[in-house]
Amino acid sequence: MIILLSRDGPEEYTHVNYECGGRVEEMKNGKLYDIHCPTCGAPAYFDIKKQIYNCSYCGGTVGIDQAKSDHKGFREIQKRKLNKDVRNFELQKAECTGCGAKLVFDKGDAVANCAFCGRSLVRKAFVNADNIPELIIPFSITESEARVVLKDWCDKNKKKPEARKISMKLDDLNGCYLSYELVKGPVKCDVSRIDGGSIYECGGFVDEVLINCSAKLDNRLLDGMEPYEPDGLKEFDFSYVAGHQVKIGDISNDELIRRIDNEVGEDYKPVIQRTLETKAVSVNAHAYDVVRMPVLLPVYYLAFDECLAAVNGQTGRVSVRAEKDSKYIILPWWLKAILSAAIGTVSIALIMLLLGAETDLIYVASGCLLLILLIIFFAAYSQQKEDRCGLVTYRKIYASKGGRYIREGDRLVQTKEEHKKPVIPPVFFMDIEGKREPVMLKFTAPLRVARALMLTFGIVFLPVIFALLINGFDFSQINLGGSAVWFCLAVPLAPVFLIKYGRMDIYDNPWIYLIGENDGKKRYRPKKDSEEKRYFKLFIIDIIKPPLLWVTLIMMLLFCTMVYLTAFGFE
Repeated sequence: MIILLSRDGPEEYTHVNYECGGRVEEMKNGKLYDIHCPTCGAPAYFDIKKQIYNCSYCGGTVGIDQAKSDHKGFREIQKRKLNKDVRNFELQKAECTGCGAKLVFDKGDAVANCAFCGRSLVRKAFVNADNIPELIIPFSITESEARVVLKDWCDKNKKKPEARKISMKLDDLNGCYLSYELVKGPVKCDVSRIDGGSIYECGGFVDEVLINCSAKLDNRLLDGMEPYEPDGLKEFDFSYVAGHQVKIGDISNDELIRRIDNEVGEDYKPVIQRTLETKAVSVNAHAYDVVRMPVLLPVYYLAFDECLAAVNGQTGRVSVRAEKDSKYIILPWWLKAILSAAIGTVSIALIMLLLGAETDLIYVASGCLLLILLIIFFAAYSQQKEDRCGLVTYRKIYASKGGRYIREGDRLVQTKEEHKKPVIPPVFFMDIEGKREPVMLKFTAPLRVARALMLTFGIVFLPVIFALLINGFDFSQINLGGSAVWFCLAVPLAPVFLIKYGRMDIYDNPWIYLIGENDGKKRYRPKKDSEEKRYFKLFIIDIIKPPLLWVTLIMMLLFCTMVYLTAFGFE
């Protein structure tokens, strides 16, 4: 097969024609970072459920390893091209004496200080292009326009001390290109609830994810000015960076992989939180099979004292880091339980006092309520793994609102629609009868919640239910005093049962729906575990054999007595 390529420009490439089995056809346009079908050359899109790239044009497939290999070849060709072109440019490298940033710039540029910390730069010769990425998003906003955008943010946030200080330092805003990695490909995640439950596997596909490759820069600040729009990607050419500093990536490959995993995990968290029905989730992402392409992204940066500001050189989005730390306290689960019980008890006591209850009654009721609430909250919070106490400090990040800035004639105008980072929802997988299947999980379905509540209600009023059965549902004869002992035990323990065991059972045993070819769903009902049945039979056998038999008989006698007294009273 021979594929002839004609380049219409650095932004995209077009397969003009190809010969394969005597057929010649026009090909589809594709982006620089697309995975392409080896048969027809059209873009291939990843099928998360089948874990393979499918061509939407001819129906061909591309394996994950093949996709990575193809992009590796592209990168090697582009690197050879850059090393050849670098000889035509007189470039220098500078290392900052303060933050250690490594910059590349034209030999004639008057670069005196580091744009990221203001310290002096030590210049050295730049001999090759090994550290220069192959792709670039050029500046769309000029330096003067970036100052106007940042001033506009300051005017809208006058009450913030950072805004007042930045407005006086606008002239120090500098433009530069930062090294990122464009990540595209399949990912796998191990997810679970922090407060307990099973571990689940989900798979997804990340597209247009950009990872910062600078070690010393505040990653949260840079995240605040994202997203970039990868449609603006070009093949790298040294003419794009003329007059701008280029910060070379300075993190290790291991650190880059860690950042990719963390970024993917954070992107997936909202979707996984909705699936697992809690914000307390643990997400361990593994991006082993992604395609990585180094890219330069435009940014205007301002750093002085404790203030940091960044302006997206493509969209104009502003990100500012607070100059002072914010704090919050982490409490261990047992202290949370005590405080919650105390607050609940005091609240009820105050309500009783306002309603005119007697002091003695308030004391007795508060003591009993405190004991019950302690049992309930200890059961609820004991599922959490957090067992440390401390003060956590962090810096707030302020990001501008609205869409990207576009040029209308000589004016820069902000669009209303905000461009959000695209996140393709992951798909959960489970081993179903020896086969890995895509599934949908459902935990607190209305029927399950209703069943748990009815079961709890049934346990609390079990003697009353039996009493009604034996007295012919004569409510006039019911004497609740006959079940007083049962109520004293069941009322405090029922919430514990509902929270600790009913809730855990729901989250350990979700309803499973198999996802079909056309996204149709079918409920899967797993067979009961034979091991659980065996343990249940052994339990029944143990309680009907001596010596537990006598305890069982005494408990049954006491329960029957309570049922009789509840049904017919004490007379």
